[in-house]
Amino acid sequence: MTAATGTPFETDEQRALRTAVAALGRRHADTHEDDPDVLWREAGKLGYLGVSLPEEYGGGGGGIVELATVLEELGAAGCPLLLMIVSPAICGTVIARFGTEEQRRRWLPGLADGSRVMAFGITEPDAGSNTHRITTTARRTPDGWVLSGRKVFVSGVDTAGDTMIVGRTEDARTGALKPCLFVVPRDAPGFHRTAIDMELRAREKQFELVLDEVRLPADALVGDEDAGLLQLFAGLNPERVMTAAFALGMGRYAVAKAVAYAKERRVWEAPIGAHQAVAHPLAQAHIELELAGLMTRKAAFLCDAGDGPEAGEAANMAKYAAAEACVRAVDQAVHTLGGNGLTRAYGLGRLVTASRVARIAPVSREMILNYVSHQSLGLPKSY
Repeated sequence: MTAATGTPFETDEQRALRTAVAALGRRHADTHEDDPDVLWREAGKLGYLGVSLPEEYGGGGGGIVELATVLEELGAAGCPLLLMIVSPAICGTVIARFGTEEQRRRWLPGLADGSRVMAFGITEPDAGSNTHRITTTARRTPDGWVLSGRKVFVSGVDTAGDTMIVGRTEDARTGALKPCLFVVPRDAPGFHRTAIDMELRAREKQFELVLDEVRLPADALVGDEDAGLLQLFAGLNPERVMTAAFALGMGRYAVAKAVAYAKERRVWEAPIGAHQAVAHPLAQAHIELELAGLMTRKAAFLCDAGDGPEAGEAANMAKYAAAEACVRAVDQAVHTLGGNGLTRAYGLGRLVTASRVARIAPVSREMILNYVSHQSLGLPKSY
C-alpha cells in the first residue's frame, strides 16, 4: 500500500515530508524492535521529532499537521514512536505556547532533536477520565512547591529525563483547586516509579508514579498558574490528534500486510484476494482508514489554527474514527492470514492488543461520545 492519499489537502512541503518519513520507516522496519532508540535518534537528527516546534528553539516551525504525518508514516512502516504523542506533541506544545523564555530555552531544543524526552502524567487511580477529581496537589512554599499524589499509566518514565505532571493548586481568592502543570526531574527526591505489568508488547513501558512530598523550584510551574485549564487542553487536543495518527499508521500497516498476503496466498487456483469474501472486507478497511485520515488532517489543521471549540470537537472525532478504523483493520488483517496472522513472523498478532489502546487511551470512546453528544448535539448530561 502506498502512502496515505488525500494529497490535494497537503502542501508540496507536507507531501515531501510524508514521502521522506515513509522512506525512513522502511529503512528501519526490520530492525526497529531490536533497537528502537536508533530510529528515535535518527528521526531527531533529521528534524522530524521537532517538526512542530518553533524554529528559534531548534524545531521545524511547522505544526501538529506535520508531526501527525511523521507518526502516521512511521506507523505505516511498522515502526511507530509512541512517545512522539507525549514528548513533542503534548509537552513541547504546552511549553512552546505557555512556558517562560527560560523554560523554552531549557527544554525545547532537546525535545526537538530527541536528546531529551519528557513524559506526561495526568491519569490517577481513582479519577479515571474525570480530571476534575485529580487529587495530586501542589503546595506553595517560600522557595517553590511541594507536590504530592499518584499517577498511573504514564508512558516512558524510564527513558524520560522529566515528567510533566498535572496537579492542582489552591486558588488564593476562592480556595478552590485549579489544575496546573509542573515539570518534575526523574531524579527528584520523593519521585518514585513502579512498572505496571502489561499484556501489551511494546517498547514503551507503563508506570505508576508516587510523588511523596516532592520539592520543586518555583520555575517548575509551567506558564501561568491561573491559566492551567487552558494550557492543559492546549496539550490534550494534539494528544488526541497524534493518537489518531498512531492508529492510522497501525491500521495501514495491517492492511498492507494482509493485501500482500492475499495477492500471493493460493488455496485453489486463484489468489485468495480474488475472492470477494476476502477482498471486500479489506477494501472496506481501507476506505474507513482513508475517511479517518481526512478527519485527522482536519483536526490537526484546526489545532494549529487555535484552541476554539471546533478544534476540540474535531480532535475527539478524529481519535474516535481512527481508533475504530484501526481495530477493524487489524482484525480483518489477522483474519485474512488465518493462523499465520497470529504468528510472530507476520507481525500482526501483537497489533490485536496494541490496536485497542487507541480505543481506550488517552480517553475512552464512550467519553468521546459523551463529548460529541453534549458539545456538538446539545444533548443533556447524565452526570
